[in-house]
Amino acid sequence: MPMDFPLVDTLLFFAINHGTSHPFLDIVMPVLTGRGYLLLLLYPLVLSWKGYKERRTQGTGSLLETVFWVVLIAFLSFLVTDWISNEIKKFFLRVRPCYTLEGVKVLVGCTQSGSLPSNHASNVFAIAVPLFYYTRKHVPWKIGIYPFVIAALIAYSRVYVGVHYPSDVLTGMVLGAAVSLTMIALSHRVRSAYRTRPASTVLFTVLTALSLFRIYYILHGPLDLSPDEAHYWEWSRRLDLSYYSKGPMISYLIFLGTSLFGDTVFGIRVMAVIFSAASSLVLFKLTNLLYGDRGGGTRQGIPPETYEGCSAALLLQFVPLFAPFGIVFSIDSPFIFFWTLSLLLFWVAVKEEPQNGATRKESGASPYFSWILLGISVGLGLLTKYTMAFFYLSGLLFLLLSEKRSLLKTGRPYSALLTSLVVFSPVIIWNVHHDWVTIKHTAGQAHVAAGFVLSPKSFFEFLGSQVGVITPLLFALLFYSLFAVRAREGGPASLFLLTFTLPILLFFLAKSIQGKVQVNWAMTGYITGLIAFSRLYFGKGEVRGKRNGRGRRVLLVSTFCMVLLVFSVSHYPSLLKLPPKKDPSSRLRGWEVLGTEVSRAYADLSRKGPLLLFSDSYQVASELAFYVEGHPKTFSINLGRRMNQYDLWPDINTEAQSIKRRTGASSPGIINGIFVKIGRADIPQEVAGAFDSCEKRIVTVTEREYLLREYSLFTCYNFKGLKSGKPVMF
Repeated sequence: MPMDFPLVDTLLFFAINHGTSHPFLDIVMPVLTGRGYLLLLLYPLVLSWKGYKERRTQGTGSLLETVFWVVLIAFLSFLVTDWISNEIKKFFLRVRPCYTLEGVKVLVGCTQSGSLPSNHASNVFAIAVPLFYYTRKHVPWKIGIYPFVIAALIAYSRVYVGVHYPSDVLTGMVLGAAVSLTMIALSHRVRSAYRTRPASTVLFTVLTALSLFRIYYILHGPLDLSPDEAHYWEWSRRLDLSYYSKGPMISYLIFLGTSLFGDTVFGIRVMAVIFSAASSLVLFKLTNLLYGDRGGGTRQGIPPETYEGCSAALLLQFVPLFAPFGIVFSIDSPFIFFWTLSLLLFWVAVKEEPQNGATRKESGASPYFSWILLGISVGLGLLTKYTMAFFYLSGLLFLLLSEKRSLLKTGRPYSALLTSLVVFSPVIIWNVHHDWVTIKHTAGQAHVAAGFVLSPKSFFEFLGSQVGVITPLLFALLFYSLFAVRAREGGPASLFLLTFTLPILLFFLAKSIQGKVQVNWAMTGYITGLIAFSRLYFGKGEVRGKRNGRGRRVLLVSTFCMVLLVFSVSHYPSLLKLPPKKDPSSRLRGWEVLGTEVSRAYADLSRKGPLLLFSDSYQVASELAFYVEGHPKTFSINLGRRMNQYDLWPDINTEAQSIKRRTGASSPGIINGIFVKIGRADIPQEVAGAFDSCEKRIVTVTEREYLLREYSLFTCYNFKGLKSGKPVMF
């Protein structure tokens, strides 16, 4: 007769929960459950003290080094185990015994989270395994098993206090041990690789850890989809050759992500994680090509790698201007990648030119292959963001000012130009059929109609924003590095960095005198600037020289500390407890709450027949489309605002006619609606006139003691048709 596992699990549970009950244990076990981890932390503290005394008396620091690895691996194992345990709980949704069984002796609070596995058991064993493994040669075995004894007691306490089944605890123990053993094995691999390839090992390790953190943050962090992300997701539901304000690349990538992972926040944002990491890898490769022959060298068949390559690639991950695009999937995430890839391909194409009078046949170089690849990359960048066109300007300046100017007399650069335009042609074709609306929008964004005006305020706002998003010390050192590397080293590499940095930054700085310039418009100019900074302060040889004094180290440490501080705070702004008006991330919070409130109203009104969900803002309409249950079709009506993509899709009147055609004679033909407007507002006359009647209520979204946002939600009955004007602003 097969064993009934649930029955055995229940019998074992009561055997522990009741069978081992004792007044003394009734006091001890709740303490172990709640504070037992302190007994585990005591172990490395004692070993640290022992290692400190050994270092002072015997001059050896091996135990202190061991404790460092113990703490690091135990901490990482704990983080990963806790994450995996929570994901498993969400998958199985097993109810705790304190809710399903009668007669359970519950000695602590019984939470609503899942029962399988026990996080307490998995986490303490994730810590206990490295504590034992790394210290087993430094202490007698009777002391070495101390972490396992404490971990086992904590795990046992979870059943004793009545909140977990024995199988929950056993699963947690196995999971925690498996994760920590995996982390130990990976640490050995990393330390071994570091001996031969330190720069790439550091880069790959940090990128892997950071990517995992970003995945966790996307799944469990405080940020909802930004309005732009939600709007681009709307685009992905209506794939086209191009769109009103941007090329189609962002919609294609979101379509790919949501096809794999569903219409979820993770499905939309997973591409941000991928493109951010890929951008750093490409930048690492580019920097190695620029300076690997002098900075790293080749040994034992290993391709050259540079510390400046590692520095530039990691700065791209942590500098506040670039860091958000590893989580938030806007057009800048793939744009940074295609710009960096184009830099790499441009340098490869230029350097492949035969040297010292060699012919192409003798050098074995293909005359057009690299240039065509460059054209494809630039074209893909244009499909992502139109400021990719600055690549043409910087590339031309480099060729004119360098010894490679003779290339302009050949067809190779023009083959790259032609290829990029062919790749970009879907946008041109789409605009031909849409009255060149993208050009009108771009001209509006650039304030072309305003003519030449002087705006000192926008100039200083833009300059201040650049210092802020790069961080003050790095901003100053970056520009100093550009000129210092050029002056001390010369050569085509330093010219390459200058021509792909200064023209872009100077253009937008000059443009800010005429009107407002967004903080991220000049971002690609800083990518080559990061290489210059890294070359000056981390490169080997003639650039660094012997200037390695204490002041230099203090300056670099201060720079990186400032970057990391801003990076950390930007991910958890609640640490500063800023009011929403002073917190830039507040615009990415509160949308899910609005979606939940509207979902209730939408479900109630849907029982009375078909309805229309709309707003006068594309941001609100897009967020509602994503966060309202079922992802309904939404509309953004035009009541005098600037044009947006919704104006190019079938409008609310067309949808009403379509509903009536679908329902036919089987329906009385009544269509209701829900209109949502930001803030406390009266219903616009155009909307009121489109229905027989409307009811208003206020939706308030709060965060801590602050008011985050308010919305006016209008429930309207019997749609008769909306009279709205055509957009006159772009």
